[in-house]
Amino acid sequence: MSHKAWLSKELKNGKILCEACSQACVLVEGEYGICGVRQVENGELKLLVYGLAAALNVDPIEKKPMFHFLPKTKAFSLGTVGCNFSCKFCQNHDISQYPKEHDYEIAGRKFTPEHIVELAIENGCDSIAYTYNEPIIFFEYTYDIAKIAHAKGLKNIYVTSGFETHKAIDLLEPFIDGMNIDIKSFSNEFYKEICGARLKPVLEAVKYAHAKGIWIEITTLLIPGKNDSDEEIRSIAKFIAGVDKSIPWHLSAFHPTYKMLEPSRTPESTLVRAYKIGQEEGLKYLYIGNVDNEDYESTYCPSCKKRVIDRSGNIGQFVTNELDENGSCPFCSYNLEGVWR
Repeated sequence: MSHKAWLSKELKNGKILCEACSQACVLVEGEYGICGVRQVENGELKLLVYGLAAALNVDPIEKKPMFHFLPKTKAFSLGTVGCNFSCKFCQNHDISQYPKEHDYEIAGRKFTPEHIVELAIENGCDSIAYTYNEPIIFFEYTYDIAKIAHAKGLKNIYVTSGFETHKAIDLLEPFIDGMNIDIKSFSNEFYKEICGARLKPVLEAVKYAHAKGIWIEITTLLIPGKNDSDEEIRSIAKFIAGVDKSIPWHLSAFHPTYKMLEPSRTPESTLVRAYKIGQEEGLKYLYIGNVDNEDYESTYCPSCKKRVIDRSGNIGQFVTNELDENGSCPFCSYNLEGVWR
């Protein structure tokens, strides 16, 4: 469905600047943005996937992953086709790269913003997560859904690669309660060669969204031989600590997929090494993902070190939350940082 992509600006030369993400595409009539779903039609930038969902699911909030955001609740998860990145290791490449790999064909089932919110409520969800592909590329759709969702008492989450412009974050801030942002590497070369993007805008988005009061969690997929050196892991940890030591950091295991089939699966020892480096840099909340180890998936009180949220089984399968509705530790009364109600 074609809908005006209003987060854009007409330039003096007749071209259109897309203001949603830091790719900052400047487009002429008929041209598509890097994402493959924003196109200039009749002098206006159009969002081609507005109201077209390629993936809908009810997920445990822990799958996003959001570990300090309404634990044990369900999130209604939504994605479209398209992406402004071209990660060679993308686990959802069948939808994220679909337009670019199918001559800009658009796919998806029709769901109005109102219908999405109704489905979330019918399925007992406390939040809506914009996920699976990059949500900023379908900004106008997410904005309309999130606004309705907030009015109905639901929270909203962006699961993102962090290429939002400051203008987009300003517009999202009243309605987006949480973001899980990927820091895929601390190397601009990695971003350029493997993801088709740049590092600096991601770091700026993390800082800006945090300053706006949006709850932030960070995810890094550690790929053997690509971004798993002590130096790079420590650089990411230092950056997060410099923003806020209370930001949870999820360290996830890579498995071969899509165009990156050569590196082997990340060994658990690498994840544990990264976990310890994060601790050395003063981060309060560290988690290991894509492996089955409840000791590293559970939450510990930074003050008394007692386990206060126990996670075991498949992600979100068994969660025991000892915190009260304010995130207070039952053993020492420390208020853990997060969104608890």
